[in-house]
Amino acid sequence: MHPAGALPAGARRAAVLGKPVGHSLSPVLHGAAYAALGIEWVYGLAEVDADELGGVVASLDGEWAGLSLTMPLKHVALEVADVVDPLAEVVGAVNTLIVQPGPGRGLVVGANTDVHGVVAALREASGREGWRPSGAVVLGGGATAASTLAALAELGITDSLVLVRNPARAGALQRAAHRMGVHVTLRRWSSVEQAADAVTSADVTVSTLPAGAGDELGDHLATVGGTSGRVLLDVAYDPWPSRLAAGFTAGGGTVAPGWAMLLHQAAEQVRLMTGRPAPLEAMRTALTGALARRGG
Repeated sequence: MHPAGALPAGARRAAVLGKPVGHSLSPVLHGAAYAALGIEWVYGLAEVDADELGGVVASLDGEWAGLSLTMPLKHVALEVADVVDPLAEVVGAVNTLIVQPGPGRGLVVGANTDVHGVVAALREASGREGWRPSGAVVLGGGATAASTLAALAELGITDSLVLVRNPARAGALQRAAHRMGVHVTLRRWSSVEQAADAVTSADVTVSTLPAGAGDELGDHLATVGGTSGRVLLDVAYDPWPSRLAAGFTAGGGTVAPGWAMLLHQAAEQVRLMTGRPAPLEAMRTALTGALARRGG
């Protein structure tokens, strides 16, 4: 996992870990940030499975500033960090490990920047100062859904409808909601018509579905409309726009692209790892350029 070659004086290492991880745009985002900040840090990536993360973290030395984590590492990271930030603890997911400077490896702190990413992406899309939505629908019940509930609470929504294909698999989400002190109404996703009724009745919809899973719903929304004045965040960003996003827009709604969440969560990671404000616009330019080259 260690990039070859000695580091310049004062430089540190960081990387994104997960499995699969080859598609990750984190190196683009962090690399652009380092260039704009004028620091010669090195950011890499490596395929690491859940049972391997503990060994990787134990092997880190003082050169390391932190790690970005994607699936399937967000839950097991709670167990391998020396200290877990209260927000990550309550959400039940860590997507960032920060290595504090110190003798030897230094303390490893687990944090969650996905919540920041959701809040910032939604606020940016709303275009309204002091925006306070009053109702929300969450599509999907995994780790990102738990971060979404925390983000919605930050926006003032403490009672959300969650639509899932299999309610029996949403136990972790319900436990996270209980720790946060927020209420969720969990319903089985029974039809696109039912999902569309929910979406068109809420100020905010956040889709945490995998790419393509919301296509039929998007096609239906394009036909029935009803999304005017409402905001959707679709965390899937490749390909972009998704059919869900396209249908929501066709119905008159405003869409926060998934890449905006990716941008803002990475910017918060840069701030935590470097101790400096992230160069957001430089990172945005690099990200949108990389997506355009991918055809997204």
